[in-house]
Amino acid sequence: MNDHRIKGEAHALKGSIKEAIGKITGDRRIEAEGAAEKLAGKTQAGAGNRVETIKKAGAK
Repeated sequence: MNDHRIKGEAHALKGSIKEAIGKITGDRRIEAEGAAEKLAGKTQAGAGNRVETIKKAGAK
């Protein structure tokens, strides 16, 4: 695992929690912020996966 993937997964988890809190409390702004953070985290984690794949392919 690389730094991008770890930070991305943590960011996605934080976004999921924030989104759930927004849903529970009925606060659409918090819910939307959480959804955006979750998406950003998934994107960052995906970039980290690609970096790992490229490094593994170059090492062979």
